[in-house]
Amino acid sequence: MKIAIAQINCIVGDMAGNVEKIIQQAIQAKSQGATLVLTPELSLCGYPPEDLLLRTDFLEACDQALIALAARLVGITVIVGHPNVVDGECFNAASVLQDGRVLATYHKHVLPNYAVFDEKRYFTAGRDALVFPHQGINVGVLICADVWEAGPAVASKKAGAELLLVLNASPFHMEKQFTRKETLRLRVADTRLPIVYANMVGGQDELVFDGASFVLNANGELTHELPAFESRLEIVEFEHAKPVTGPVAKPLTIEASIYAALKLGLTDYVNKNGFPGVVLGMSGGVDSALTLAIAVDALGANKVHAVMMPSEFTADMSIDDAREMANTLGVKYSEIAIKDLFDHYLKALASQFDDLPFDAAEENLQARIRGMLLMALSNKFGSIVVTTGNKSEMAVGYCTLYGDMAGGFALLMDVPKTMVYQLCNYRNSLSRVIPQRIITRPPSAELRANQLDQDSLPPYDILDGIIEAYVEDDLGREDIIAQGYSATDVSRVLAMIDRNEYKRRQAPVGVRITHRGFGKDRRYPVTAKLSNFW
Repeated sequence: MKIAIAQINCIVGDMAGNVEKIIQQAIQAKSQGATLVLTPELSLCGYPPEDLLLRTDFLEACDQALIALAARLVGITVIVGHPNVVDGECFNAASVLQDGRVLATYHKHVLPNYAVFDEKRYFTAGRDALVFPHQGINVGVLICADVWEAGPAVASKKAGAELLLVLNASPFHMEKQFTRKETLRLRVADTRLPIVYANMVGGQDELVFDGASFVLNANGELTHELPAFESRLEIVEFEHAKPVTGPVAKPLTIEASIYAALKLGLTDYVNKNGFPGVVLGMSGGVDSALTLAIAVDALGANKVHAVMMPSEFTADMSIDDAREMANTLGVKYSEIAIKDLFDHYLKALASQFDDLPFDAAEENLQARIRGMLLMALSNKFGSIVVTTGNKSEMAVGYCTLYGDMAGGFALLMDVPKTMVYQLCNYRNSLSRVIPQRIITRPPSAELRANQLDQDSLPPYDILDGIIEAYVEDDLGREDIIAQGYSATDVSRVLAMIDRNEYKRRQAPVGVRITHRGFGKDRRYPVTAKLSNFW
């Protein structure tokens, strides 16, 4: 028996396009001798459809697409994920399709309601196992979170399953693949059954699905693993219910996996939303340099416009390094000096500012002029503005509303500053595109004379450690201090994080690469006195 894993990139709401993609996978799989194709979770409608699931017309369109897909399948069985309404209740379902018919439908048991998941808002939990015969083997079907608990897999085994097939839409974060494998090895230990794990691939708003589908035999040994971040059809051969060892993709380093996730997230956000390209502001610093490198790798140089907007505070080396990098990558590059614009604004505000000293108001005014120019270019030519701020800056508010935060996609929003440097070095290890001086010079916003980031912030290794503890691990002030950070630094950073929730609410969506980003999985009130319980 041969089973095909269809690791595909689906588009939310594009039922017709997703059906065509599944049909093409089925045709290819059949030509290679496969008799069954396993697709990802909710592959028919894309994942996550969010509140589209509350629309009757959306659910009806899914039903029609399921019928249309089944009608076009001849001589091959396909398991497809889709929403399924029964007696007014909506289920996260997987149906077995064959020769124009829906042979059976399984309803997901375990509905995750944590991190980025909100399935209890939309779905009713299923209760029954699904085991069906295929080529003399009893095949059990499960969906994603069902294998993160023992119950559904054990129930499938009790219903007679000899092999478990799992449809997944499991989003990426650092080291997620290790956790998946270890979790599924527990399910193998519970059931002594082989497991085929088919995961979605592609970017969907802030989420990136990394694919990396795999197969474990009844001993928990890895027999197949598909490349991460790539659409792929893989044929898995079985001797009765035992998988025959096949190709195992080389594992990626943390830096390589994050870079690939960022690249795929940007590619799909731009292409799926129909933007002709991207425009971004260059500063001569590491964040914009990394953003530019990823944009070119993701989209090609011809779809990237880099804009340097120097002020009187911009160092010559910043301009030189921006020019060098743009020239190396072959992108369209423009320079628009903002000193005259800045002077005009200051003149207009002179009667209001009176003789008050130069402070954050004047600093932020420069950032807002740059944001306005980038948005004007976006409006004129249609390219989306990709912002360049990182997670460390977003966490503590070291960013300007309607300035460097202005744009449509915040690529590095979940990337800590220390990781930005690691990713720059990783990219240069492939081919040198980022001038070394950008990586080694002290970081500066260059919004006033002789400015350095560490005039306003703790050193980034300290800052990032506190942010990780507070934002990602939910530790309180005393627990963070117990990790070795100074009480002064901890109190200061926590206050900045809490105070700047209002800024983050207004930030564009960006790729999630940690297990707790500033997006779907961290929902804090803007108005709150959080220091009361630090």
